[in-house]
Amino acid sequence: MKKLLFIFLAITSFASAQIAETAEDISPLLIGEKIPKQDLISVDDKLVSTTEIFNEKTVLILYRGGWCPYCNAQLMEMQEIESQIIEMGYQIVAVSPDSPKFLKETTTEDKLNYQLFSDSDGKFSQALGIAFKREKPKLEKYSEGKNPGFLPVPTVYVLNENREIEFLYINPNYSKRLKGDLLLSVLKNL
Repeated sequence: MKKLLFIFLAITSFASAQIAETAEDISPLLIGEKIPKQDLISVDDKLVSTTEIFNEKTVLILYRGGWCPYCNAQLMEMQEIESQIIEMGYQIVAVSPDSPKFLKETTTEDKLNYQLFSDSDGKFSQALGIAFKREKPKLEKYSEGKNPGFLPVPTVYVLNENREIEFLYINPNYSKRLKGDLLLSVLKNL
């Protein structure tokens, strides 16, 4: 019985860590589930565990990369409402497949105050169930050769201090993003 349970859990873990064929085929973690323990890389090129990053209420933004104009517009909109988000007791954290070098460029160019982390190898996006297959050329450059050919579907999670998902916005159409005023309304009502 224990062996059967182990095999089932191993298959379930393997299945959830796959990269979907298309953005429409993803299977994201949902409200009530917990963000998994995973290592990300800071802009200073240091490994940091999600248990350290998400130990307080968090607005988590997963985006395609600093090369994406829709992503940059979303990051800048979050910067504009950052003080209101902080007043409500939340931090903002953004994660992309970009390497730390390109994260620094995004932080500087967009004048971002909040934390950005790298998921160049895609393990975090896969664990969240939001990774899908994509052509490598641009991804290879911005991940400095670590991206195995994936992108995350742009996603916003609102997490409590226990890394549990309390709100989720995701859309396979990368041009459709959660607006800042809607996010503020959500945060006020959580």
